[in-house]
Amino acid sequence: MRVKSLATCTFALAACLLMAACSGEPLSTREEGTLGGAAIGAGTGAIIGAAVGSPGAGAAIGGAIGGVGGYAVGNSMQNTQNQNAQTQAQINEQQQQIEQQRQQIEQLKSQQETE
Repeated sequence: MRVKSLATCTFALAACLLMAACSGEPLSTREEGTLGGAAIGAGTGAIIGAAVGSPGAGAAIGGAIGGVGGYAVGNSMQNTQNQNAQTQAQINEQQQQIEQQRQQIEQLKSQQETE
């Protein structure tokens, strides 16, 4: 009975912390991956732990392992997004330079035609 109360309090505290963490700025991809992995790991760990008689320990271990795995995946996705954003910024800059050069060519053509 006491173990169930402790587990319930632990899950309630984790839920409160999760909600408090989400109340500020939007989560990054890295943070979303970490939280998602931890939640999935905790749920899976609780199920496996219940089968062997320790759902709280299973949830804690599963949450930790899931959090690490989720962080790794989220971090990789975040790095890819950052690289894509940098590449897109370079493409935009090059497109602006091309447009400026086109305008300069048109100006030179019109000057040659008037001379």
